[in-house]
Amino acid sequence: SGPDGRVVLSWTETDGTGHALKFSTLADNAWGVPGTVSRGESWFVNWADFPSVVPISENLWAAHWLVSQPAGGYAYDVAVSLSADSGQNWSKIITPHLDGTATEHGFVTLYPGDDGIGMIWLDGRNMVNESDEDIVNSGLTLRAASLSASLVLSNESLIDGLVCDCCQTDVAISSKGPVAIYRNRTTAEIRDIYVSRYVEDGWQEGKPMANDNWDIAGCPVNGPAIEADENLVVAAWFTGADDQPRVRASFSEDAAQSFSAPIDVVNGNTLGRVGLAMLSDSDVAVSWLRNTADESSEVCVRRVSIDGELGPVQVISHTGNVSAFSVPQIVRTGDDLVIAWTDKQVDGNRVMSARIPIDML
Repeated sequence: SGPDGRVVLSWTETDGTGHALKFSTLADNAWGVPGTVSRGESWFVNWADFPSVVPISENLWAAHWLVSQPAGGYAYDVAVSLSADSGQNWSKIITPHLDGTATEHGFVTLYPGDDGIGMIWLDGRNMVNESDEDIVNSGLTLRAASLSASLVLSNESLIDGLVCDCCQTDVAISSKGPVAIYRNRTTAEIRDIYVSRYVEDGWQEGKPMANDNWDIAGCPVNGPAIEADENLVVAAWFTGADDQPRVRASFSEDAAQSFSAPIDVVNGNTLGRVGLAMLSDSDVAVSWLRNTADESSEVCVRRVSIDGELGPVQVISHTGNVSAFSVPQIVRTGDDLVIAWTDKQVDGNRVMSARIPIDML
C-alpha cells in the first residue's frame, strides 16, 4: 500500500511468447482494470524471485522485474522503472548493479528514499569465483543503491558480504530510517535472519534477529518480513532449526536497535512463506502457509501481540488449491487486511485475494 492508502497488487503473466508485469489497484471491494508496466521476451520468471510494483508517494511509483542474460541459467539482471503519474506511464529501464557479471541479481526490495527510491538486492558478482573453495569469495552478497526520481543512480554499497542464496529480502522505514532484513549465511552454513539499519548515510553491519542456529547446507528459499511504525519495528521469519519448522516474530521499541526474545507464532506444521502487517496497539498480523492432509496448502493468519499473546489461527483460503510455491502477500487497509496468493488450477495459475476485517483476528 502507498502513503495515500491505495493497495496495489502486481503479478507476472504470459504474454505471447514472453511475459508481462501487470498491476491493479483496489477500490472499495473490487480490483481495477489491470495496467502494464513492461513486457519482454527474455525475462527470468521464478516463483520465489518475483517482481514488484511499489507506490513510493502519491504520484511516484517504482517497479522491478528480472531479465535473463545470454548465459542463461541463473544469470539474470534487475530491471527498474519509475512512474511519475501513478503507473500510467513508465520510464526507461535502469539496471542498479554495474558489475557486468553473468551471475544472479535478484530478490529485490524497493522502498521510499530521500529523493526517489532505495533498493536492496542479492548480488552474485562473486560467483564468478565459484571454483574458489572460500565461500566468502564466491557466495552471494547483499547490496544497496539509490535511484532519484530523475533516474540518477547513487550510493551503491555492500551491506553484507555473504548471504543466503534465494531468500526474499524486505525493508521497513522506522523513525530512524530504513531497516533491512534478510537471511544471512556463515562459513559454517548457519542461515539465520539478520537486520541492518541505515544510519548516517551508511548501512550498519548486520546483526542476528535471534540465534536460531539453523544449520542447513542449502538455501531454504524462505525469506523474512519486516514492518515499522515510528520506533516500533516488528519482524517475522521461518526457521527449521533442530528439525522443528517454526514461524517466529520479534518486536523492537527502539527503531530496530534491539529486539525482544522471539515469539513462536506457529510451531510444527508450517511451510513458512511469511507475511506481516502492522495493526494497532502494538499488535501485528502474521501470515504463513501450512500443509493440508491432501498435500495441498492453505493460507493462515493470526494476531500477535507485543506481550506474546496469540490470537486464534484463521484459515483464509478454502479452495484447497493454494500452491506450495506461493509467497502470500498481506497488507492493511483501514480496518481490514488484504491477502493475496497464487492458486493452482488445471489450466494454469491464478491470483486470489481475500479481504479480512481486523476484528476477525
